[in-house]
Parts: sequence; structure tokens; C-alpha cells
Amino acid sequence: MFYSFKILSELKDSKARTGIIKTKMGDVNTPCFLPVASQGAVKALTHRELEELGADMILSNTYHVYLRPGLEVIEKFGGLHEFISWRKPILTDSGGFQIYSISKLAKVEGEGVYFSSHLDGSKFHFSPEKVVEIQSVLNSDIMMVLDYFVPYISPYEEVKYSTELTVKWAERSMEAFKRWNKNQAIFGIVQGGTYRNLREYCAEKLKEMDFDGYGLGGMSIGEPKEKMLEMIEVMNEILPEEKPKYLMGSGTPEDLFEAVERGVDVFDCVLPTRNARTGTIFTSLGKVIIKQKRYYDDESPLDPNCNCYTCRNYSKAYLRHLYVSNEINSSILNTIHNIQFYLDIIKKIRQSILLGSFEELKSNTLNLKKEMI
Repeated sequence: MFYSFKILSELKDSKARTGIIKTKMGDVNTPCFLPVASQGAVKALTHRELEELGADMILSNTYHVYLRPGLEVIEKFGGLHEFISWRKPILTDSGGFQIYSISKLAKVEGEGVYFSSHLDGSKFHFSPEKVVEIQSVLNSDIMMVLDYFVPYISPYEEVKYSTELTVKWAERSMEAFKRWNKNQAIFGIVQGGTYRNLREYCAEKLKEMDFDGYGLGGMSIGEPKEKMLEMIEVMNEILPEEKPKYLMGSGTPEDLFEAVERGVDVFDCVLPTRNARTGTIFTSLGKVIIKQKRYYDDESPLDPNCNCYTCRNYSKAYLRHLYVSNEINSSILNTIHNIQFYLDIIKKIRQSILLGSFEELKSNTLNLKKEMI
């Protein structure tokens, strides 16, 4: 069987659970964090480094790899795994987020979305069916349906329209998937903004379609954190317990704990890699802004509680020097640490659920001083 999800352990006093996603390219232990490789590469890291850090699955983006290098090249190689030489699972997003992130270059109609390429302005069209077809060529392990959401705060009628269109596109995606699928899984995406009734409507409709898993989309776009957590609870009340839940694009360390407690199994976020390149480092003692002058001659490692290559070998003083000198190694070493930090947190979360100590881990982690160090 090329895809399955099995719950291994659950907590009695919350919805936190561990599980395993089985795919054609290997197993993924959940809860899991997916480093973002939009164009087939996690910025500043090689695949070997990713494997050594313990990444089980990465996320690539249909919109980006469709434009560059293009489907012809990837098809010639036999799929995205072969093209990028990554021998573990890949989840591909649909391009729906780009409707939001480059909205000035996107025009949504009932049949799909018309894009103007952010690279050269060329025009192309994504329909739900075409997005499934593209991801079938990519041969990712998990594909996402084309979805549509609008900015927070948008008028209710606009959110309602985007939610209804997401449901229609999900239906068309599932029909196309049945025609194209070979050995992949497909996840639906629940939309609805911060409106409880719209989230409930979308979740109910997608539940009826019996997807392999469900993405919780349109979050972390400016809404209050309490609203995001409320919407997670709303959707988890409706979506089938035996299917994995994926909180898309949200991922502060606090988000991981709060969402796992509410039943989320899969995460992705650009925060660890993007922040690493801009000199913001996550540590067990708080954030480090490495460009600050106080680290000029600091002999200590980024994080005394971290065993990553960066922390074992380099001082804050040297890492500051690399950053202010605009050296490429700054991005590499900072990213190694930040990805290790995230993967360590999610591993500790899994272990704490198995041991029944999740609440203790959450409390100890989130109660550490939050100020910059």
C-alpha cells in the first residue's frame, strides 16, 4: 500500500497524538515539521544536510516548479524526487497560496486562476484539474488541491465566495485525481477565514469527499492567534479523526505546541529558514539577533543546549562576523541551527506524547524567557 496513516498514541486530556504516514518513498513520523523547499531546494542547505538533521519530508510548490524548471524537464527525469535527488517523501502545495501572495498577478474566475508569471510576465492558467495533472507529473507523495482564500480582514461575502469556490474546486480536484492518480495521496484544504460557520461548511463538504488528509489553510495571515486556534478546534471537531491534519504555513515554536494540543499532525513554515538568512536565530533560551554589537566578541555558542554542527563549532562572535560581512556561510550556518531547532522541538513533542509528559514539555518550553538574549 503506497499511502496510509496510522495513529500510534493519543493523550487522554487533549487531542495531541503521534502517528505514522506511510508513503511510497518512506515513512513520516507525526507530528512532523516540513522544511520548505518551494523550488526543490531548502534555501542554504544541501539535501545531505537535511537528512543529517533528520528531516523526513519536505514541501515543494507546484506554482514555482511549473514555471522553473518546467514540467518537461521534471517529466524527463521521471518526477520531482529524481530531478532534485531527494529520496524521501515530498508534499507539493497547489499554488493556491500564490493567489494570495501575488494577488496583483492573479485573476480568479470560476474555472480557475489566470496568472501572470512573477518571472517574465507570461500568462498561464491553473484549473483544479490542471493542478492535479501537474502534481501527478511531479509524482510527489502527497498533493494538495487548488484552493482560494482572501486576506484577513475581508468582507464576509468575499470570504463566503472564496470558501464556496474552494469547495467546488475540491470536488473537481478529486474527480481529476481519480483519473490521474498512480501512487499518490491527495489532501483537501479547509478555508473560511475566521468565520466559524464557513469553516464548518467547508470542513463538512470536504469530509464528504473523503480525502486522504486535510490541510487547514488561510491561517497566519494577520488574524489574532486566538482566532487561529479557535478555527483549528472548529475544523478538528468535524474532520475525521483517522485522517492527518496539516496546519499550512503556520509555525512559530508556540504554534507547534498549541496546534498539536488541538490535533494537528503536520506543519510547514518558512520562519526557520527565512529568519536564519536575516540573522534571527531560535534558541532554547529565546531569540538571538546575531547582528547586534553585543555579540562582537562573544565566545559562547548560539545555544548551549543544542548539538547541531553550528553550535558545536562556532561562537556568536564568528557568526556575527559572517552576517555583518555578508558571507554566504552566515545563511548556511544559521539555517542549519534553525532547522535543527525546529526538528528537535517536534521530535521532543512526539516523545512527550508517548511518555505522557506533553503538558510538562509545553509548559517548560513556553515559560522560558521570551526576551532577546
